[in-house]
Amino acid sequence: MIITVTMNPAIDKTAAVHTLCPRALNRLSGVLKDVGGKGINVSRTIAALGGRSVATGFLAGDSGRSIERVLQETEGVTPDFLYIEGETRTNLKLVEPDGSLTELNEQGPSPSNGDLERLMEKLNSHAGPDTLFVLAGSAGPEMAPDIYGRMIEALHTRGARVFLDADGPLFAGGLKARPDIIKPNEFELCQLFGRSHAAEEELIEMGRRLNGQGIGLVCISRGADGALFVQGEQVYRAPGLAVKARSSVGAGDAMVAAIAYGLDGRLPLQDCLRLGLASSAAACTTQGTRPPSGELVRELEKQVRITTG
Repeated sequence: MIITVTMNPAIDKTAAVHTLCPRALNRLSGVLKDVGGKGINVSRTIAALGGRSVATGFLAGDSGRSIERVLQETEGVTPDFLYIEGETRTNLKLVEPDGSLTELNEQGPSPSNGDLERLMEKLNSHAGPDTLFVLAGSAGPEMAPDIYGRMIEALHTRGARVFLDADGPLFAGGLKARPDIIKPNEFELCQLFGRSHAAEEELIEMGRRLNGQGIGLVCISRGADGALFVQGEQVYRAPGLAVKARSSVGAGDAMVAAIAYGLDGRLPLQDCLRLGLASSAAACTTQGTRPPSGELVRELEKQVRITTG
């Protein structure tokens, strides 16, 4: 069973802008409105691949009820959220013709200590040896950076596996609890190690250092350059796929979803990674944060080439 956790969901509005001009009037076109938040994006992609998941976390207000209605209508996603005070946030994503992305994200509501206790009780009720949790995205304003770390420790005591996809202090805090799988992008991994950039072999060495800290699989997404997957001495390299990209929004979430789906289905690791790269590329062909079609993912999967060593 896959459980996705989205502590700070959103209504995502994505719009096209010809040229983004700061401090000036910008006219938008092609506005799309989707339910969002990284864990929710993961659940929706798992459903597109034919899998099932439970989506949990926090919702608030009318926006939260709108998100829940959409998920209730999505075959393969079971919403199991807690409602808190406030209003679920709305994010605006502006895409220019060359694919450049500008994101304007609201903070969202602040869960109380009591809300966090209720969420931990809910997660513990789902946790077991056959459960894979995906902890993804931001945790909301004023949230302690060790929140994911505390969740990982509690879930591990019940035998569950955890896939962490976060950035900044939340990512660093979560790593201390040794999640089973992580998916930083190239920038996030360099940021963790205090670097501005790194060559491929340096990224691999960073991944191995994290393996040495107890993290079993490090998935490093590299945009158009593909991905690196590091599991101790074993390294899997996958070059990027050529697709007609509309937006990179949600590409990383799609990779997380596909790998989680494959692992939950006990597919061989290389098949999970191949599916992850195909799903990420397919997500770039969609508008907004909408998941890729399963048909396109399967077609692109045939084109993925993974080398080891």
